[in-house]
Amino acid sequence: MDAHFLRFYVATSRQLKRLESVSRSPIYSHFSETITGSSVIRAYGRHSAFVLMSDLKVDENQKSYFPGIVSNRWLGVRIEFIGNCIVLFAAVFAVTGKENLNPGLVGLSVSYALQVTMSLNWMVRMTSDLENNIVAVERVKEYSETKTEAPWEVEDKKPPPDWPREGNVHFQDYSVRYREGLDLVLKNLTLSVKGGEKIGIVGRTGAGKSSMTLCLFRILEAAGGEITIDDVKISEIGLHDLRSKLTIIPQEPVLFSGSLRMNLDPFDKCTDEAVWKALTHSHLDKFVSNSPAKLELECAEGGENLSVGQRQLVCLARALLRKTRILVLDEATAAIDLETDDLIQSTIRTQFEDCTVFTIAHRLNTIMDYTRVLVLDKGQVAEFDTPANLLSQKGIFWSMAKDAGLVQ
Repeated sequence: MDAHFLRFYVATSRQLKRLESVSRSPIYSHFSETITGSSVIRAYGRHSAFVLMSDLKVDENQKSYFPGIVSNRWLGVRIEFIGNCIVLFAAVFAVTGKENLNPGLVGLSVSYALQVTMSLNWMVRMTSDLENNIVAVERVKEYSETKTEAPWEVEDKKPPPDWPREGNVHFQDYSVRYREGLDLVLKNLTLSVKGGEKIGIVGRTGAGKSSMTLCLFRILEAAGGEITIDDVKISEIGLHDLRSKLTIIPQEPVLFSGSLRMNLDPFDKCTDEAVWKALTHSHLDKFVSNSPAKLELECAEGGENLSVGQRQLVCLARALLRKTRILVLDEATAAIDLETDDLIQSTIRTQFEDCTVFTIAHRLNTIMDYTRVLVLDKGQVAEFDTPANLLSQKGIFWSMAKDAGLVQ
């Protein structure tokens, strides 16, 4: 009978534990998001909406958590009942026995019956708890089987130390999707970029601009085709060998807790003179010079004690220190005023003159003097030519320039 109760209870409680674990994560995620965006929530007066969302997520979690407790009590009542029945029958048989039993033997049998009850409780409880808590191991197993990134280094496929020398980039029938089962975001992309060319990448929302830059760093792996940099297939080399040779100034600037110098040169490879030179070219030298701590200026978590524009300039200075042959700008000047944007574009043109530059353009006027402009549409190459030729063709780029007020 005990095994029957246990089998029935474990199957039910295990599934309730799974549901409770799955519904618990959204509570923590929503709470974290609410704390992070508390200032925006207050600004828009959305307190009650977020409280309601939190209550709904907690209620959803309690739908499986409370039945789990009830099922636990269900098992406890039945185990106690079975144990008490054992004690009862031991006492009854001792009293109604035909033979005169020794009182000591009767006491021994009853005391052992009580111990059996405790042991039975403990055994059943531990068995059921093991089954329930092994659900956490199931989740760990699921994470351990998740596909990981490619190797950090591939010893027999290491590129030359001075790679890439030219900065030539070639996409050959390249296709990519964000994960298995989803539609392709880039479809059979084929284009060649010579070393030193400045390429502006434009397109409507969802055209695949940012996806293209993610592919260069192999954050997204190819669904088909190849990307070649100076005759080296990037899919064959290690991620460290690839990413250490590319530089990106992201759309959202990334800073870490620590000194400004650590954020600019985390591996301490550059001299203070080189750091100051990078700050000068990124137009941050006056701000840092006026700070008492100079290069040891403490950056808060995420760079919260700096403005968004200053954080973007720090990322530019970091790129100037790395000075790789290929530079990617993912709408890097979107959060900066026009005057500072012009200064940054001037710095990029002078300091990265011999580098291959891919710029996702937020403002079309910043790429009008680029070597060529790539217009993406629905993950495919719609137009790829010099800005002057694209304007004369009066295609997609011309209509975008007209909307921006650059042409009549």
